[in-house]
Amino acid sequence: MDGKLWWYTTRASGLVAWGLLAAGVLWGLLLSTKLVTSRPRPAWVVDLHRFLGAAGLTFVGIHVTSILLDSYVDFGLVQVLQPLAATWHPVAVAWGIVSMYLLVAVEVTSLLRARLSVRAWRLTHLLSFPVFALSTVHMLSAGTERHQPATWFAAVLVSAAVVMLTAMRVNAATQPAGPGPAVTPAGARTQG
Repeated sequence: MDGKLWWYTTRASGLVAWGLLAAGVLWGLLLSTKLVTSRPRPAWVVDLHRFLGAAGLTFVGIHVTSILLDSYVDFGLVQVLQPLAATWHPVAVAWGIVSMYLLVAVEVTSLLRARLSVRAWRLTHLLSFPVFALSTVHMLSAGTERHQPATWFAAVLVSAAVVMLTAMRVNAATQPAGPGPAVTPAGARTQG
């Protein structure tokens, strides 16, 4: 087998994983800001969000496995599982490792959502933001494609979209619900 196959697989799977995770965060924000559709939502709308997260985790697994199989940079199990254990760009690699653990927590709690309280699930799901931020830093500091303008353009564009949608979500959550139905003197309800 060509010695470069694992190196190319590592690079490609890392980029695909980041793209899927970014798409999952963006889709989740679009759902929570209600820009995609109103309630009730068709099942595929939420299923797409779940699929993007699971596919992202799958490609993270491919990324880590191909790093272990690649001989270009010598990574062992400890170097891909323990932050700061790598000798090659230890801090840059650590961002990816921490991001991977947070992603696993988000995905596992999403699978167990029916068994968790809404509060516990929601608090854990908020880890999606550090997952996105840390994986972006990992891509821009450890990724082979970090010197490519397209990589930086994608990172800046998607990060701006995440920040904008997050601001919209926070703004909507902090706004008063608005006036409720008004009651007329005769007791009949009108929309106010």
